[in-house]
Amino acid sequence: MSGSVLEVDLDLLARNLARVRAAIAPAELMLVVKNDAYGHGVEAVVARARREGVRWFGGFDVATGARVREVAGEGARIFVWIADTPEQVSAAIELDLDIGVGDRRLLDDVAARRGGPRAARVHLKIDTGLRRNGVRPEEWPEFVELAAAAERAGSLVVEGIWSHIAEASDEDDDIARARFGQAVRTAETAGLRPRWRHLAASAAAFARPEFRYDIARVGAFCFGIRPAGGPGEAELGVRPIARWEAPVLEVAGDVVRIGVGARDGLFSSLASHARIATPGGARRLLAVAGATSDVAAWPGAGVGDRVIVYGDAARDEETATSLAEMIGSIGEEVAVRVSPLVPRRYRGLR
Repeated sequence: MSGSVLEVDLDLLARNLARVRAAIAPAELMLVVKNDAYGHGVEAVVARARREGVRWFGGFDVATGARVREVAGEGARIFVWIADTPEQVSAAIELDLDIGVGDRRLLDDVAARRGGPRAARVHLKIDTGLRRNGVRPEEWPEFVELAAAAERAGSLVVEGIWSHIAEASDEDDDIARARFGQAVRTAETAGLRPRWRHLAASAAAFARPEFRYDIARVGAFCFGIRPAGGPGEAELGVRPIARWEAPVLEVAGDVVRIGVGARDGLFSSLASHARIATPGGARRLLAVAGATSDVAAWPGAGVGDRVIVYGDAARDEETATSLAEMIGSIGEEVAVRVSPLVPRRYRGLR
């Protein structure tokens, strides 16, 4: 990317983590680090979070869970909810991961793996209405009976009950919470005693105390990524931890060419919408090519100047979310689209 760099401030991450943990207490924080910690780098983020006392991590898939385990060590709890094959199930158990189980096939795969040094730890997922995955309510009683039988046989331990909610409206979420509560009661009737209940992600965990239960799964807010169309960073009490810088490569009349580009439609669609923070103030993004972009020039622009693609609204810079709002997307989508070819440079890495 011709000299562009994503600066990640781990001291800001630590402050965000403290803010999130205070906001969701007494629930425990599960720091979600899917998609390479939202593009910030799993290893550096997890290492700092562990030093800050974070114990639970949401890794999404087994490959991410393995990366987290290598950094976080044996004391961490790592929750993954995608294990597509018996081989992935075996790997998850060997890595001592907690496995989210939202369908009969996966439950059967987990229960079939017997004889290892440890029983699988599973969290059963009820579909409360989002339809992303999870067991439908009408199938739930039979599902938890099967899970209870597998637990009695020593094949697994049901550690938790969980779900996703749509966060589309308070009314829809109230219906989802009622379904979740009924699912927990049905599981207990079947003889299960799950220690962990988790329903809320970032927005609901902040806004609705009754959704926090035992764990809140928070990703975006920990990285300072606010919700599109929602409260700002200052209101949430978090700050973006990443700042994407790029150098000026060429100045030609009223156009400055910078060393950052894109080959996908999301960033390309920001042309003529986004404004880039420059030494001469904000300037319009004119065009996006594969490895460079054109920006409206400013007085005194020179090769080697540095500009900010996105960073912190408190510095009058665009943020991942403000860019996303221009094109009807969300901040997480912008953050994870920063190419892995862009070097990550860390502050507070110790």
